[in-house]
Amino acid sequence: MPDYKLDRTAFRMTNFKEADAANVFDKNTPYPERLRQAYYLISQAYGFSMEDEPKLDRSYFSRRKLSN
Repeated sequence: MPDYKLDRTAFRMTNFKEADAANVFDKNTPYPERLRQAYYLISQAYGFSMEDEPKLDRSYFSRRKLSN
């Protein structure tokens, strides 16, 4: 099993002011923009594009009415 090492070139040290400026989920950012940014990050993590969303397989799920 290979030993994994941290890629130190991917990140850099910042102070608190720079980190706050780089925060994309700021409290002043409106909720629709926060949701759009979060959806973009999810699409990058799972490997699909925002224009071509994956379809829900409805044959996997079922629904029924609860009887009283």
